[in-house]
Amino acid sequence: MQVRFASQDVADEYGALPRLIKIRADAVLQRLAKWPDVSGAKPLRHSLVGHYRVRTGDYRIQFYVRDDAVIVEKVGHRDGFYEE
Repeated sequence: MQVRFASQDVADEYGALPRLIKIRADAVLQRLAKWPDVSGAKPLRHSLVGHYRVRTGDYRIQFYVRDDAVIVEKVGHRDGFYEE
């Protein structure tokens, strides 16, 4: 399965991660390519039904699945992660 960023802004968020966190996030993205055989992915609720999140330390990666792609729509620190 292909893993893509939803927009350039998301790719920029990912690029701005601290180096050690980015290494860990890279491993998560590799795991997401094996969807649906991904451990630790939690379905989100309420207005985010159909979306998932995976955590790595204090950081979160929010994504959804469409056809043959995992679309990463948000990457960031847990503080305020779900605030719009």
